[in-house]
Amino acid sequence: MLAMPAMGQTNAAAPPDAGGRKFTYDVVSVKPSKPGNGMWWKSTKDGFSTGNAAVRSLLMNAYGVMMMDQIAGLPGWADSDTFDVEAKMDEETVAALEKLPKKEQSHEKDLMLQELLADRFKLKVHHETKELPVYALAIAKGGLKIKESQDAAGAGLTMRMGQNGGWQIDGHGMAIESLTMSLTNEVGRLIVDKTGLTGKYDITLKWTPDSQQGTADSGPSIFAALEEQLGLKLESTKGPVDTIVVDHVEKPQAN
Repeated sequence: MLAMPAMGQTNAAAPPDAGGRKFTYDVVSVKPSKPGNGMWWKSTKDGFSTGNAAVRSLLMNAYGVMMMDQIAGLPGWADSDTFDVEAKMDEETVAALEKLPKKEQSHEKDLMLQELLADRFKLKVHHETKELPVYALAIAKGGLKIKESQDAAGAGLTMRMGQNGGWQIDGHGMAIESLTMSLTNEVGRLIVDKTGLTGKYDITLKWTPDSQQGTADSGPSIFAALEEQLGLKLESTKGPVDTIVVDHVEKPQAN
């Protein structure tokens, strides 16, 4: 998750690159969506496009927010009205971004989206730390059931639909932090790593979402699967969470 400033009203803007030029999108189109379609998002080498996206969803992408209640102060239309957005970079910006490490590229693109929202939606925000429900990830009573990777080459994570409506995560050379980020959407809260594990692990995790539970062939819940398959557990608690408070936002002019 992105590091956030502590307090104070901000309009985030991308910092200049090594040549003194700010990373920005060259062409941006924002239009109201046609009703009846689901949200989608597509990233390309020179930008992104999204359809049927509510302002809250755009904010969550721009600021690396994982939970809906990390955003406060939005008017009702920011959840009900949806937009089609397309943003493209010029060739110089694409080339400059490609010179950065992958993690920095992702960070700069987040800042570019923040600036797009400030420009087209007149967005102004500040950041507050609030005590919110979270889950602490800890080692289960029965002990850890995963092993450190012997070879970190080709490290990565895949999450896919499994059998009977279940889900499966396969990780090689996977940090525990990556696991917590992958599962946050599934459990609906931020997950704080309290395991003390600092290595890279090979992980296979299979579970059935709550919405699919109750059938004869359903698998374990995410909570049971973590303990049975990985030797980890999720404990409900509260903790400080960085939140975004919207001070001002407007409906954009279509183009």
